[in-house]
Amino acid sequence: MKKNKSKLGYAIGLSLTLGLAPFFPEPHIWGKLKWIAGGANGMGAMDYFDLIFHGFPWVFLIIMIVKIIVKK
Repeated sequence: MKKNKSKLGYAIGLSLTLGLAPFFPEPHIWGKLKWIAGGANGMGAMDYFDLIFHGFPWVFLIIMIVKIIVKK
C-alpha cells in the first residue's frame, strides 16, 4: 500500500508539471483536447505524439488512483 501511495505522489507531480506544461496561455494538453474535440483538422503526427507525451502523466495518475481504491 505504501508503494502505491509513493507512486501516487510521483503521478501527481508529473501531472502538475509535465502534464500541464507550458502553463500559459493555457495548458498544452487542454489545447490538444480542444483541437481533437473540434475535429482534429490539421493535426499531424507530431501533434498526436505531443498529446500522448502530455497525456501520459494523467493516465498514470488515474491508474494509481484506481489501484488505491480497488485495494481498499
